[in-house]
Amino acid sequence: MGDPKFSRKSYDTPSHPWQGERIKAENEVVRQFGLKNKTEVWKADTQLRNFRKQSRDLQARLRAGDAQAKIEADALIAKCSRMGILPVTGGDLNAILVLKNEDILSRRLQTIVFQKGLATTVRQARQLINHGHIFVNGHKVTVPGYIVLREEEGSVSYNPVSPFTDENHPMRGGVPAAPAAPAVEEPAAEEAEN
Repeated sequence: MGDPKFSRKSYDTPSHPWQGERIKAENEVVRQFGLKNKTEVWKADTQLRNFRKQSRDLQARLRAGDAQAKIEADALIAKCSRMGILPVTGGDLNAILVLKNEDILSRRLQTIVFQKGLATTVRQARQLINHGHIFVNGHKVTVPGYIVLREEEGSVSYNPVSPFTDENHPMRGGVPAAPAAPAVEEPAAEEAEN
């Protein structure tokens, strides 16, 4: 496992530093999901690559008749379902092979906060998370790349002590400003005075 003082990278970098089409595609994903840099794209790619490798290995072992492979396949499918990248029912190992990195990136806390309307942009969602304005399951989470499980998705909300809990906060997303009431003079009151 290695010395805990020396952490390892949790992602693989591209094999070639300059590929124009890959770079354009990564830049588009960074803009779409409001990511800090391409490292977050590479982390999602690596996680997806690991899921696909496990799926391929388990399919080969299932064809060979390995009983333990059935248990491991069910565990992998259940894990992907808990993460929300597979449907609750009807998932199989082939469904894991057709996943894209957007499926994993859409489960990030930053994306969930934006989709729930707690922020007006994905960049604002990232800032709200970093500054401690977002709670998940009653706990403050300050990591925009936190993978929100399917069961936690409903508990994503503002921090109770955050100023964003006020519906009239000017930077709060999704709340339109109330129009000012027009000043209407009452003619009956003026006539009563005369």
